[in-house]
Amino acid sequence: MYPERVVSGMRPTGAMHLGHYHGALKNWIRMQSEHPCLFFVADWHALTTHYDDPSIIETSTWDMVIDWLAAGVDPSKATIFIQSRVPEHAELHLLLSMATPLGWLERVPTYKDQQEKLADRDLATYGFLGYPLLQAADVLIYRASMVPVGEDQIPHIEMMRELARRFNHLYGKEKGFEEKIQEALKKLGGKAAKSYNQLRAEYQEQGKHEAVAHAKTLLDQAQSLSLNDRERLLGHLEGTGRVILVEPQAKLTEASRLPGLDGQKMSKSYGNAIALREDRESVVKKIRTMPTDPARVRRTDPGEPEKCPVWQLHKVYSDEPTKEWVLKGCRSAGIGCIECKQPVVDGVLREQEPMRERAQQYLDNPALVRDIVADGCDKARKLAQETMVDVRSAMGLHYR
Repeated sequence: MYPERVVSGMRPTGAMHLGHYHGALKNWIRMQSEHPCLFFVADWHALTTHYDDPSIIETSTWDMVIDWLAAGVDPSKATIFIQSRVPEHAELHLLLSMATPLGWLERVPTYKDQQEKLADRDLATYGFLGYPLLQAADVLIYRASMVPVGEDQIPHIEMMRELARRFNHLYGKEKGFEEKIQEALKKLGGKAAKSYNQLRAEYQEQGKHEAVAHAKTLLDQAQSLSLNDRERLLGHLEGTGRVILVEPQAKLTEASRLPGLDGQKMSKSYGNAIALREDRESVVKKIRTMPTDPARVRRTDPGEPEKCPVWQLHKVYSDEPTKEWVLKGCRSAGIGCIECKQPVVDGVLREQEPMRERAQQYLDNPALVRDIVADGCDKARKLAQETMVDVRSAMGLHYR
């Protein structure tokens, strides 16, 4: 019933690398031309694991926004903002916490997983436990219909959906709800109201989920209804109340196909990453010194590309003729490792060149970045405030 909207964010915990580009930013760039998108710097989230040393956050925030712009995120198509500049995120997080069962937070798979992976950090804090709840507030406050995530984040999206469902169940039935439903049905008109009631019966009595989709279409086409009336009728159809918070859908994205320089997942902590805007000399040096198939001790020894980290980069950066040349040349010892790496060097530099060019204007004039973010924060906050008006009212917090 609300407009389709995409929301996603990233924590500013260090320099962005090409793994981020292939794993997330390319999807953002594609989606910004298909849907209204909001992309935010999750600076509060950075504090969940770096609360004892937040010195990196400010610098990383601005560097990350420049990286987004360099990669192709377009502020004329997408809203770019900083989480902490929209305090309504924190307010919704607080209000959701009042009705969120503790067990819901403790069962999130990444909670124990991250505690084990980050055993050197003190994560026995509410901030870390409540991370998924703040994450839910980040999305629910914009009534987002889609959140681009990898498969490992699906439990977080399901929790967002459960939280929205619970909130609507608890607070969606405003005073005089039934009377307002009858008034909305009159506005809908006799024929359309009859169809709506039939679809409601099919869903509630027979469990036909397609009836919900048909009803949404019917309500969307009804010009006589206000947005609030549409939400009431949809909630009535589903047996809850007015839909105040929207249940977002996971927009599955392909896992990054770009490994690190050692064949593992590209990560700054592994020391195997190439930064998004890394200088040319450093890129060339890193790729030329990459480990290769350990069986190729001498130039004349044949190798097996599938055992070589360089081959994984060829899969991303090389065309089919080049990949065939690599397969044949490596297995026959017809080419050496330095020769094999050159097309990858060329491919990475070719990919980075327009990024460096786009970034330069922002490096030369940082005020441009500040203006983009300030404008984005204003737009995001207006949307967040609209949601909070309904949330406060539903929870009895609108005193007059």
